[in-house]
Amino acid sequence: MTQPHYAIMRFAKYKGPEITNIEAHNERRKENYASNPDIDLSRSKYNFHLIEPSGRYRAEAERQISAAGCRTRKDSIRVVEVLFTATPDFFKEKNRAEVKAFFTEALYFFEKQQAKETILSAVVHMDEKTPHMHLSFVPLTPDGRLSAKDIVGNKKKLTWWQDQFWEHMVAQYPDLERGESASQTGRDHIPPRIFKEMTRLNKQRQKLDELLTGIGPLNSKKRAAEISKLLDGYIPAVEKMHTQLKKYNVAFTETATENKRLKKKAAELEQSLEAATKTSVLKELRDVQLKRDYEDALALLERIPSEVLDEFRKPKAARREAGRD
Repeated sequence: MTQPHYAIMRFAKYKGPEITNIEAHNERRKENYASNPDIDLSRSKYNFHLIEPSGRYRAEAERQISAAGCRTRKDSIRVVEVLFTATPDFFKEKNRAEVKAFFTEALYFFEKQQAKETILSAVVHMDEKTPHMHLSFVPLTPDGRLSAKDIVGNKKKLTWWQDQFWEHMVAQYPDLERGESASQTGRDHIPPRIFKEMTRLNKQRQKLDELLTGIGPLNSKKRAAEISKLLDGYIPAVEKMHTQLKKYNVAFTETATENKRLKKKAAELEQSLEAATKTSVLKELRDVQLKRDYEDALALLERIPSEVLDEFRKPKAARREAGRD
C-alpha cells in the first residue's frame, strides 16, 4: 500500500539571544554540528536560498522593528521561524529542480499572507535526511505592529494556517494530504532533537545498567566510583528530559496500572502499524516510546544501592582523592 504524503508547516517563536543560534544553524555558520548527527556537511554545498539574508537576523529584525516605531519588551517575539517540508517519501525520486519548485510554491503561499520585506531568510537544507526550508521573518502586522500572536495566533489560527497551506499546495501537488496541527494533537510538536537526546540518554542508561548488574560486596567500592562518575552526567540528563517532556505536555506514568495501560496501548499500536495510513498513528507510537524510555531512565535510579548513592553525594574532589587510594 502506498503511504500518503503530508504537507508540513511548523512555527517557532524567538525573543532574543536564541535568534543568533537559529541563524547559525540555518545559514550553516557552525564548524561542526555534534548535536545534530543528521547533518552531512559534505552535502551542505547543495543547500540553497530562495531569499538571501541582507544581514544578521537579529540586527535586521531590530532595524525593521525600530523603523516601524514598535515599542518592545525583553520578552517580545522578534523573529518567527516557519519550517516547510513534507513527509520523506514525497521527495523520493524528485530531482533538485523539482525540490526547488516545491519550496518556491511554499514561499509563494507564505508571501500571500505576510509582507515579503519582513522575511529575513528562506533557506532550503539538502544536507539532512529530508529536504526542508527554514523561513525566518519579523512578525510585523500590515498596520505596523509587532505581534507574533496576531500573525501566528492561537489554536484556531494555527488550524487556519494548516488548512490554507494544504489548500494552496494540493492545487500543485494533488497527492499531498493535510498535515496534523498542534491544535489537533493537543500539544506542541515534539522536535526531533528531543528524540535524539533520549537516544543519548538510553545509551547512558545501558552503561549504568551494566555497572549495576552484578554489584556486590567485593566490587562495590570500585563500581561506586565508576557509577558516581556516570551519574554526574546521567542525573542532569534525566532532569533535563523531564523538563522538556513537561514543556511538550508529554504525560508521565506514575502508577503500575498506568504503566500496564501504556504497554497495552503500545502493543495495540504496534499491531495496527501494518494497516496504518495516518502519520498520527506512527507519531503516537513514537511518543509512547519516548514516555516509556523516560520511565525506564527514572526507574534505573531506584536500583542504585544506598552505599553507591552515599559515594555519589561526596564532593567530586573527595571522590577523586578516594580514587587515588
